[in-house]
Amino acid sequence: MKRQALFFNILAATIFALPAFAADDGITGVQWGRKAYNFESMPSGPQPVNNLSRNPDGVANSSQLVGDYHNPILTLEAAAALKKKGELALAGGFPNAEDQCRPIAAPFSSAVQFDFQILQKKNGDLAIVGHQDDQVRHVRMNGKHPAKLVHTAMGDSISHWEGETLVIDTVGVRTDEFIASDRMGTPQSEAMHVMERYRLIDGARAKADMDAFEKTDGVIGGRPPDGYLNPDLNLKGLRLEITMEDRKVFTQPLTVVVTYRPMTIGWREAVCADNPVEHYKDEWIGLPKAEHPDF
Repeated sequence: MKRQALFFNILAATIFALPAFAADDGITGVQWGRKAYNFESMPSGPQPVNNLSRNPDGVANSSQLVGDYHNPILTLEAAAALKKKGELALAGGFPNAEDQCRPIAAPFSSAVQFDFQILQKKNGDLAIVGHQDDQVRHVRMNGKHPAKLVHTAMGDSISHWEGETLVIDTVGVRTDEFIASDRMGTPQSEAMHVMERYRLIDGARAKADMDAFEKTDGVIGGRPPDGYLNPDLNLKGLRLEITMEDRKVFTQPLTVVVTYRPMTIGWREAVCADNPVEHYKDEWIGLPKAEHPDF
């Protein structure tokens, strides 16, 4: 299911066009990363959808995404849709927004992105730049959602600070057949409301939380063992708590966690639409195509 993507020149132009400045909040401006996919669980309460497909050692099989459609957080309709995705996974795979080189919005972005930066502009607004599929999400600081909301690929995001916690509120994500709220294919409707809360945590705690999660969910391939993460545990880690509310999908709000640490490497170049590799049969079913050649 995995296909890295970065149209580097376009992304670089986008980043350098942003009038960003360094903030002293410890969160913005840092390149945060991790070594695993998916969402971590809260200590109690509703749990995210887990992968029923496991390797012999019990670690999740990241190449076969069979979501647990028995999870009580799911509505009957969502459970039925997830079951169908699991059947497709067992037969080879199913497409999602990431591997079709389409925009990746919240909350799915946090399930698949390995590293990102939050850049603060001179007017105080934010831009979240993700390495995975060269995504850029614009966030208005201390703004309000429009009364007449127009659904878009990234949705409408506003933010504010609650003490030392950065809160981002997103609604209005436009959905299609490739949109899901996680890698298992759990559905997402246009009613989805996402609240993200970013706060710094102790570096050693961040490593411990990440290590514990990787023991059950595994790590991504194609990277060195350290995942380009800074080994200095005196540096703060980042804890992201994501609360999803979607009455068509979840029977109650679902809160999940993603843990990050600072990275030692900058932006890398990769490919998506130009990648000839198929990770499963007929993977390229929704890739946007030009009807006529440019030249």
